[in-house]
Amino acid sequence: MESADGTLLDPLLSLRLSIASNRTPIPTTSADATAASDATESLAIATHLQFSEPNRQSFPLDAPTRFISSDKPVDLRSIYFAWQKKDVAIPDYIASAQQLNEELSAPGGAGGKVQNLVFVERLDLITWLEGASDESEYIKPLDSDATAAQAAGSAQVASGAAGGVTTVPSSAVGGRLGKTIDPRLQEIYNGERRMGDRNSILRGIKPTDFSHVRKTAEIFLGRNRSRSNHPSSTNASIPPNPSNTVLSKKSTRRPDPIILLSPSASSLLRMSNIKSFLDSGVYIPPDNALAGSSTTANILHISRLLPSIEASRPLRFILVDTPEQFKPDYWSRVVAVFTTGQTWQFKSYKWQSPPDLFKNVLGIYVGWRGEDVPGTVKGWGRGVVSAQVEKWNQSQGGQGRWRDREVVEGIWGQVEESMRSRGWGRRGTGGEVRSAESGGGVGGGFDWLYLSSGHVDGSVAEAYLTTVS
Repeated sequence: MESADGTLLDPLLSLRLSIASNRTPIPTTSADATAASDATESLAIATHLQFSEPNRQSFPLDAPTRFISSDKPVDLRSIYFAWQKKDVAIPDYIASAQQLNEELSAPGGAGGKVQNLVFVERLDLITWLEGASDESEYIKPLDSDATAAQAAGSAQVASGAAGGVTTVPSSAVGGRLGKTIDPRLQEIYNGERRMGDRNSILRGIKPTDFSHVRKTAEIFLGRNRSRSNHPSSTNASIPPNPSNTVLSKKSTRRPDPIILLSPSASSLLRMSNIKSFLDSGVYIPPDNALAGSSTTANILHISRLLPSIEASRPLRFILVDTPEQFKPDYWSRVVAVFTTGQTWQFKSYKWQSPPDLFKNVLGIYVGWRGEDVPGTVKGWGRGVVSAQVEKWNQSQGGQGRWRDREVVEGIWGQVEESMRSRGWGRRGTGGEVRSAESGGGVGGGFDWLYLSSGHVDGSVAEAYLTTVS
């Protein structure tokens, strides 16, 4: 239906103008409602929406609008229904839409279906209808310049400017419209807090020069390299610094081997009792008061003489129950892993698959004497050795546990053999791993299975010694 000036009005613009002038449109049961009986408050039986602003006209409720949802235009009934329910909560809005659809499809209903707009679409629509926003990503632009001029004029009225008039300057290029923003609306805009995306937030206000970082890094990274490539003649006359001599001696020290424990609460050996077991040869339950070691300790040290590795002095072993602080090259120092057969223990390891892990590291399972070794442990093959200790007798305490010493000696023997096969006796760590024969049985019913050959690569950082000490 056309207006007095011959311009075909848009349903969305008409609804926006009607809301701005506080003249709510009236749902009717006919296109040309003349009687009071034609008006109705129910959208279930109404077929048209009659406007009185800016001109008296009527639009079918099933007419498509320029509001697009899911790539389809939304009908006027759904738009008007969303406006009616603008102040209700989302669950109430959805329930009301379902109820209206049932009434539309019932006998006597107008037919059709109300489209349920999602929260973002409904919020954007209400903001545009109230005049708080002149643009909407869900509303297609008008086609003709005349209708575009009417849209700009309606924005002025909706924003609160009485008798809003759009000014079209003669210097406008391509029909671009110039408009005056209402002072009240401008005051609201000035009070808004600008929201930014990740690009605008991370963008600095000025360029930052990081050349000083490069210079500082060169002091640490390039000093030794430059000295080795370009020896200074003056250095020969300078007597050696004793502290530098100590550091150079420390850098040539053999790195400490690492033994990983299981963090499982069901493990017989934990940080609280591992030292008394491997060092003193006595098994004490981890939760027993005799264990002595604090359960909060996250690192322990044990010294052990391994003649085939280094006969002159004992080796210091580092014991931890998690590789969280590991650097990649620390894995070449791991010589044994105590396990309970639970694969979640290896999730943070370099080798997460048990077969791969125990090709590179000796696996040790410790259980109670008389109990079977778990099938999962047996399935990991010759890379895992199993040991059994006598069950704890609370009345006897640590007395009479002479078999524990045999078990411990057997474990150290397997660790020593594994380290020697990986080259620890030649140059510390790494090297080609040679196949080892199965270890013989150890006294006291201590059954052993030995790992197959593998390879350990990488160098060991001396920094770990100072970090964990």
